[in-house]
Amino acid sequence: MAMLLLAGGFFIGIHILISGTALRGVIVAAIGERPYQAVFSLLSIGGIVWLVRAYGAAAHEVIWVAPPAVQLAALALVFIGFLLVVIGLTTPTPTTVGAENLLQRREAVRGITRVSRHPFLCGVVLWALAHIAVNGDRASIVFFGSFFLLALIGPFLIDRKRRLQFGEDWQRFAEQTSIVPFAAILQG
Repeated sequence: MAMLLLAGGFFIGIHILISGTALRGVIVAAIGERPYQAVFSLLSIGGIVWLVRAYGAAAHEVIWVAPPAVQLAALALVFIGFLLVVIGLTTPTPTTVGAENLLQRREAVRGITRVSRHPFLCGVVLWALAHIAVNGDRASIVFFGSFFLLALIGPFLIDRKRRLQFGEDWQRFAEQTSIVPFAAILQG
């Protein structure tokens, strides 16, 4: 369990302590944007591999057993989560690394960005939450909880970074979209 906690801490930590802070700027100034993205991607992949291996090796002490209704609800959450993940990965939006130039377009708010400006992360939240609900063991709580926590705070970190980078262009985009799926549509 200790290794799983370390792996989860590493994966969350690199995103919160590097990507979402001024340290990112220091590293980019030293090595450049592309090399930073390559190194950060390798660290992220390494963190995921470490998490998966530690999860497989951890003892799975059961805390609760999900009733059939929860298992059924989890299937629906995973389906919706996967839809959001796939759409988020296949549709360039201003929150996608490398697609920030879409903020300049008049039609930046269309398609999935009408639903959520962070569809991938919303999908990961649903996927992780469903797995926590049905896998009531300590190892699953740490493993899926790591993804849940990062995907839950990630949109706020990305929004803060984009707001600082793109000012009024980002503000205009953010006012027409929402983090929570369908919230902007419901608010008009």
